[in-house]
Amino acid sequence: MQLYSYWRSSAAYRVRIVLNLKGINYQTLVVNLLQPHDAEPAVNYRCLNPQGLVPALVDNGLVLTQSAAIIEYLEEKFPNLSVLPQSVEARATVRSLAQLIACEIHPVNNLRVLKHLRTEFSASDIRVNAWYRHWVIEGLSALEQRVAACRGDCCFGDTPTMADACLVPQMYNARRYDCDLRGCPNLLEIDEHLMSLPAFIKASPEQQEDAIL
Repeated sequence: MQLYSYWRSSAAYRVRIVLNLKGINYQTLVVNLLQPHDAEPAVNYRCLNPQGLVPALVDNGLVLTQSAAIIEYLEEKFPNLSVLPQSVEARATVRSLAQLIACEIHPVNNLRVLKHLRTEFSASDIRVNAWYRHWVIEGLSALEQRVAACRGDCCFGDTPTMADACLVPQMYNARRYDCDLRGCPNLLEIDEHLMSLPAFIKASPEQQEDAIL
């Protein structure tokens, strides 16, 4: 199994967490998202994934993109050490928490969106950072209220789920952009707990082979 990844990609970070939680062996293949669009490695990668984004998972010739789809695939193929709870209601809740991050916060703040703000709308770094913080805080504030009703050590109960796999990368990025997280005490406590677990530590950006420290 091969995972095309970039060290700071929050979407790839999610998949690395789930792979680690399930104890699945995989090979990391680095995709440098900062390289020019017409560079040979970027062109070659788009033959595999036309979007040119990460992650992409290759398993016995099957190519999957989109982190949520990859996580669901891993959950179904490797149901041991599940990242979804047992009941239908609980599973729907966890998916909802995960999608609040993956579908609401992340898409308007990913690298290509921020780059487009700079290049096409001449937005300064100050304005781009303000954009980022606005959408992150708005989304995390809503998530803070959601998890208050279902949390334990993790977003849902005491066992890590796909919601936690989405939360930790978003909290990492929020800190990178100096977001004020004081209004999210539940999320801060959960994040602190998760970052004490080996699967999350191993998946962290600084632990990746392409990390630029």
